[in-house]
Amino acid sequence: MTFLTQFLRNVFTLLCILISFNSQGADNSGISSATEWSTYRGNTSGTGYSPLGQITSENVNSLEVAWSYSLRNDSAESAREPNSQATPIVVDGVMFLPTADRVVALNPLTGEELWSHTVALNAPSRRGVTYWAGQGGISPRIFYTAFDQLIALDAASGELDLEFGESGRVTMGIPYISVPFVYKNIIVVGANTPRGANGGIGNARAFDALSGRKLWEFESVPSPGNSGNETWEGDSWMGRLGANAWPFYFTVDESKDQLYIPLASPIPFAYGGDRAGSNLYANSIVAVNILTGEYDWHFQTIHHDLWDHDPPAPPTLFEVNYNGETTPALAVTTKSGYLFVLNRENGEPIYGVTESSVPQSSVPGEETFPTQPIPLKPGPMARVSYMSNDLVTAQDTNEEHANACLELVKSLGSITNNGPYTPWTYRSDETSNQTTLLFPGLSGGPNWGGIAHNPDNGYVYVFAANLGSVGWMKDAEPGSDLPYVLSGPSSRPGGFNVRMNGKTMPCQKPPWGQLTAVDTNSGEIAWQVPLGITEELPSERQLTGRPGRAGALVTGSNLLFIGATDDNRFRALDATTGDIVWEDQMNRRGNANPMTFLGNDNKQYILITATDTLISYSLP
Repeated sequence: MTFLTQFLRNVFTLLCILISFNSQGADNSGISSATEWSTYRGNTSGTGYSPLGQITSENVNSLEVAWSYSLRNDSAESAREPNSQATPIVVDGVMFLPTADRVVALNPLTGEELWSHTVALNAPSRRGVTYWAGQGGISPRIFYTAFDQLIALDAASGELDLEFGESGRVTMGIPYISVPFVYKNIIVVGANTPRGANGGIGNARAFDALSGRKLWEFESVPSPGNSGNETWEGDSWMGRLGANAWPFYFTVDESKDQLYIPLASPIPFAYGGDRAGSNLYANSIVAVNILTGEYDWHFQTIHHDLWDHDPPAPPTLFEVNYNGETTPALAVTTKSGYLFVLNRENGEPIYGVTESSVPQSSVPGEETFPTQPIPLKPGPMARVSYMSNDLVTAQDTNEEHANACLELVKSLGSITNNGPYTPWTYRSDETSNQTTLLFPGLSGGPNWGGIAHNPDNGYVYVFAANLGSVGWMKDAEPGSDLPYVLSGPSSRPGGFNVRMNGKTMPCQKPPWGQLTAVDTNSGEIAWQVPLGITEELPSERQLTGRPGRAGALVTGSNLLFIGATDDNRFRALDATTGDIVWEDQMNRRGNANPMTFLGNDNKQYILITATDTLISYSLP
């Protein structure tokens, strides 16, 4: 790096600091404040980007652990395993995050505990907390969820803020185990609604940040008289579970107060014979006015979903310079492996989408939707098909693994994969042996970590797991609600993998986890690299990529930081080329999105949660 380049980067960082100080608070635009990380993804656009450039490709190898903080509570009689996915926030020189059974405030330079709030009932969301700046004499608050409770704390003391709701609490009615989203004086929450969950219906809701009063609720499965109800045959909309907003966070276009709600698959997902139609607004991105909840537009990523391939994270917002025009855009992934780039003013695809014919179901009573939307650009973020010659060989990994996978394939009978959106096969009796091999599988594709956007080069970054699932439909037991159920090895769908030495080993050729960069100004994939190693293999075959679900952080020095993979590595990559420039082996998995901030000691810190420990890195 030239002296001039480093000088300009230092000047840019200094300008960001001055802008942050002059704004007297967090910057919630698409670029995060240099000194703070005020929301789960750094800003309301969900970009996961910070302009900080103190840590560069030239000095990143000097990173060292500045401090760490345990998220456990080993003193409790029945200590909860944190299994944390939390991204902390930093506001006004204080860090806030949840632990196994507490919400805490820390000194972000040292990890010293400033206050601790014990959560008596249920556990706090293991994904994060949010900050509200206060108004009209009401002090700043920290909001978090614990099952179906939305709880307010005084940000300065950690005490319950008794002026909010009923003595500091609002009963949401439906559990939501992620991060409340704060915009102006509005709190938006989603819903976690698995079969049998208390509360049921998965509508997103908004509450007043001052009083806790409910402001609006968006009906994700439209009732009669509302647009979209016609996409549910008969009364199949009634009491329908799923179609819920379960993301870890939300995003909003501040210029038009437009909130983007990602909605999940209907429940049950595998059999839809009781819900003919495209099933709006399941598997959709819905844009609403965040002040009122009023519908603006929607884009459905999958019609009549049978694969549980919902959009797991909200869209990331940015500008696209395409065909000579600048367009306000958003990008959203689905667990089907695709990335959709839409005009965020109307939901229209920017690079084009084709309604492609897809394989049809053989399950009695099931009417697979005849087409599915496939982006013309970019290509898939994950594996979306399988052929027999994709089975792993000893030359790909080792003989033990290849033989174990061959035995798995033999045990599955006749394997079917007809490309994207292959439906589940039907086994009519015990003599049937047809098995669907689904790619991406139920745990595959891009997941909840979301997309990171780099405004310096226009790239977005998507991590995806190449995991397959095997299963089939069979007759349900007499008296069941539905005539057919999804089954598989051990009476439930299974993974297309084997366990060896305590590790998941997929049975298709690597890569098993990959990071993709897409140039949003062309729609083309800029690079795609395997991420993660399998240490049990010979050294020349270890770069297999590893599964993961979390996302990346991008910084102004053109670095991309990501944990995610189950090889317990935290890595920095060149954001232009995808080359790994630094890595650190942690004791446990960093299954969380990283964050960064500039401390009042003028040092840049990079943090990631590694299962039960928060780790902070800085230069010496």
